[in-house]
Amino acid sequence: MSQRTLSRSPFSGREDAEESASRVVYGRNPVKEILETGTRVDRVFFKRGEREGFLSVLAAKAAEKKIPVSEADKSKLDKLAEGGNHQGVVALVSPMEFLTLDQLEEQTRAEGKEPFFVLLDGIEDPHNFGAIARSCECAGANGLIVPKHRTAPFSAVAEKASAGALSHLPVARVPNLTAAIKQLQSHGVWVYAAEASGEYYGGADLSGPIAFVFGSEGFGVSRLVLETCDKIISIPLHGKVNSLNVSAAAAVILFAAEKCRRECGSQQE
Repeated sequence: MSQRTLSRSPFSGREDAEESASRVVYGRNPVKEILETGTRVDRVFFKRGEREGFLSVLAAKAAEKKIPVSEADKSKLDKLAEGGNHQGVVALVSPMEFLTLDQLEEQTRAEGKEPFFVLLDGIEDPHNFGAIARSCECAGANGLIVPKHRTAPFSAVAEKASAGALSHLPVARVPNLTAAIKQLQSHGVWVYAAEASGEYYGGADLSGPIAFVFGSEGFGVSRLVLETCDKIISIPLHGKVNSLNVSAAAAVILFAAEKCRRECGSQQE
């Protein structure tokens, strides 16, 4: 083998092209989840010399699916993960495919399930976005609805914060949240907004076709969206701090809905 071959960079022009055309998923759990879905994975990078334990399991899974695997220095992985905690593994994945609201509703009906959706109004922090997606998926929600504008980017940070949930959770992107709420209502879905001025969430019927709207920490649910919702609910706070992080509030309400739906027989398998 020639010296030129030995000294060649491990990152070919083809890999550079893949990086520019793909979205990045990093961290062991997010990469594990993406490998278990039907999502196209272009390449998986592992930190050089650290393909043992759980990383070896991921490497075997990638090989089983005939996904190209490369080793890379930590600096390369740090760059791909934009400084995030990649835990020695980064995957380049096909761009996110969004559904329309019609497609999300149709998919939910085809699966024989009642709507259990979450709408995000002005959630621009990718950590909150990812954490809410994680709670949605874990609580059994069957869709996340986001506006085309004023929403967190589907970045590597959001993917990591979701712990892989964004690999499984259907996401619909809509031009206007108010119009989306009205469409859901016309199809028999009851829409609740989570806001401090609302009624205690524990007194609400959270079974049946339902959707929840969560707003940004700085401004809450916007006025027009709030006025369009069927009801406003809130979480009582008894400490000296007067608010919960929006992702924590979403988790409380979504798992209350999961409990109600399970006990009432609304959540269908």
